[in-house]
Amino acid sequence: MKKFLLATIASAGMAFTGSGLVSSVSSAEFISIGTGGPTGVYFVVGNSVCRMVHKEAAEGRSSGRKHGLRCAAPSTGGSNYNIGQIKEGELQFGVAQSDWQYHAFNGSSKWEGNKYDNLRAVFSVHPEPFQLIAGASSGIKSWDDLAGKIVNIGNPGSGQRGTMEVLMKAKGTSVGDFKQATELTSSEQVGALCDGKVDAIAYTVGVPNGAIGQAIDGCGAHFVNLNSSVEKGLVADNPFYAFATIPAGTFYKSQKEDAVTFGVMATFVSSADVSDDVVYEVVRAVFENLDDFKKLHPAFTNLDPKQMISNGLSAPLHDGAVRYYKEQGWME
Repeated sequence: MKKFLLATIASAGMAFTGSGLVSSVSSAEFISIGTGGPTGVYFVVGNSVCRMVHKEAAEGRSSGRKHGLRCAAPSTGGSNYNIGQIKEGELQFGVAQSDWQYHAFNGSSKWEGNKYDNLRAVFSVHPEPFQLIAGASSGIKSWDDLAGKIVNIGNPGSGQRGTMEVLMKAKGTSVGDFKQATELTSSEQVGALCDGKVDAIAYTVGVPNGAIGQAIDGCGAHFVNLNSSVEKGLVADNPFYAFATIPAGTFYKSQKEDAVTFGVMATFVSSADVSDDVVYEVVRAVFENLDDFKKLHPAFTNLDPKQMISNGLSAPLHDGAVRYYKEQGWME
């Protein structure tokens, strides 16, 4: 059985000059990376990539990459929003759950009839368990206890909303089974949970996460296990899902028992319309500075290059990424 164990998570076109390496990327080219809510790990991923791109830049220094790239990673609506904006040419890169990468490229699920053939994988990042969290006084101990409760299913366009809908369908649950289904964003839902405005929230996010810590340690919320035959069927039938265990007391001091759930991978994606040179420079910036990158969030601690270029990637790799991976001997 596939399983993520989270207990341990805490060159073509180049020439040399006297002042460093010069790339074939045009000067002062601006790239945007779609992320997620400002409290989530996607936001950290995008801004960490930008940090590495700017770290590599030689402009104003005597050495480095004269790639001319300038990078921004604003907060966005999440996975499906990012892929949609990449398709429209409004973003050059984005962070997306591995399942929505799969669906967008294959034209399935929410992407049925809207297949995105030009979607390209760049690399994967960290495992992302789908976490169902119930309020301290909610009385919710299992999925069935959600009936008649106020449940935040996530904002439209977010990966967590998409996964929640997949699980609801598999469970035979409709929004009518809840007292109310709210559509709060990832940055809004924890406050609502702690204030008693909702009884349960769902969040697909890397571990640890500050907002989840606020819920578990700050206001006594708890995880709800998702390891029934329904989840086992989803994992068995879909290559982008795997089980995950969040160990008690490791990331959240008030968590008394191990939480078992299923999840996806966070992936970094782009478009075939983005130039090979731009993608090459972004990939190079991340992997040449991977030790620094890994220090920027505990979820990045165990990143391994060979896994990053294969795990959770269902769209074809971008040619610019392949160029770098071949240079490193990671691909033939």
